[in-house]
Amino acid sequence: MSTPVIFGSDHAGFSLKEQLRTYVSGLGFEVVDVGTNSQESCDYPLFAFRLCDLVLEKNCLGILICGTGLGMSMAANRRPGIRAALCASEYMARMTRLHNNANVLCMGERWMGPGLGESITKTFLETEFEGGRHQRRIDLFDTL
Repeated sequence: MSTPVIFGSDHAGFSLKEQLRTYVSGLGFEVVDVGTNSQESCDYPLFAFRLCDLVLEKNCLGILICGTGLGMSMAANRRPGIRAALCASEYMARMTRLHNNANVLCMGERWMGPGLGESITKTFLETEFEGGRHQRRIDLFDTL
């Protein structure tokens, strides 16, 4: 059984989440969806916290989507152990995995098309953390 990729969104990120779930499943990853399940207005922190709890429990990666990606990234980063990164390019996704060991990718449906969403997602999922000097810096998150 493969390590899952956890997905969550609010109403403003629902359509992109649905497209990316299918895309990621097609890449061979197990997909878990914590909701929302429609475009009906909802409160994004609830879905961000559900996703973060599973990411920490299963030691896996998560993807959160809202209108801008900002709200989801703010909510997710409230959870100790979560390193959520709002990414607008493949470069940002690659660097946040290489140097920050981000475990949650945040994106915004209202400014991103599905093609860009797919390429950012693929880069995030396929990039491994470099460790080394970067681990020392990440360790400071929990000690300062």
